[in-house]
Amino acid sequence: MDRFTVMKSFVSVVETSSFSVAARALGLSRALVSRHIADLEQQVGARLLNRTTRSVTLTEAGISHFDFCQRILAEIKEEEESLRGLRERPEGALGIVSPKWIGSLDLGDAIASFAAEYPLIKVRLELGGMSDRTHEFLSSGYEIAFQTKYLRDSSVMVKKMATLQFVVCASPAYLARSRRPMEPRDLLEHKCLVHTNDPIWHFTTEEEKLRIKVENVAFSSNTFLVLQKAAVQGLGIAMLPLRSALRELREGELEIVLPGFKVPDRPLYAIYAPGAHRIRKIQCFLDFIYNWYRVHPVSELENARESRLAEID
Repeated sequence: MDRFTVMKSFVSVVETSSFSVAARALGLSRALVSRHIADLEQQVGARLLNRTTRSVTLTEAGISHFDFCQRILAEIKEEEESLRGLRERPEGALGIVSPKWIGSLDLGDAIASFAAEYPLIKVRLELGGMSDRTHEFLSSGYEIAFQTKYLRDSSVMVKKMATLQFVVCASPAYLARSRRPMEPRDLLEHKCLVHTNDPIWHFTTEEEKLRIKVENVAFSSNTFLVLQKAAVQGLGIAMLPLRSALRELREGELEIVLPGFKVPDRPLYAIYAPGAHRIRKIQCFLDFIYNWYRVHPVSELENARESRLAEID
């Protein structure tokens, strides 16, 4: 017999002072409620109720056990309501992990905006330290991970949040003292600023796809923000996220190089456990980040690209 069901029957009989009324309240038969009380008394080894044709009263042992059962059932109810709240209300702790280069872009701005919008959700964002095994972030205490590679892993769910555009750019000072590259192969003769995890640069045109292995690495880093600073200082040519370089491009600190050759976009994915999207805080987070990128487009940068193309033409 389920111990908690038996406790509920016992508490209900005491509170109503009637087996019949308790049975109706619980949706059980009177005989089954009587059986529950008999089983409970056998389990605890003591008589808990004094029964007469007119009343039901607690024995001394019954008074003690009634207090115990009330406390246990109240704690169970409180815990169930707490867990239900995690599913139904946007609150609680939310652990997020991301590679450094993604988290240090405006994803950090998006997550900070989310935290301001939902103050009852305590956000923890960690950058770096991600395992190649995609599901391990779950066992490390995180609920959401970000990645730019599509994952074919049945142990996790994947949702595309945004498209990250990239451009090749350099400072006017560098371009003034070096011959401006006209095609990707010209990069082999230039100083390049390279992300340590991205030593091969890809380009596409309507006619072909090009793959350039950067050989003349003048500066390298594991974060694009540092490469961006190095590019502004005139150290060489860098491939940077369009969003990150927007201000420098707009203010003329950087210029787009090879505007006629498109650098492939990279999708931004959120990864989470199966079924987790039904938890309210996670659902709110996924919806918020998805919409944030659509409310903050980079059309201005596309205008910069078009203006640069017009200058070359």
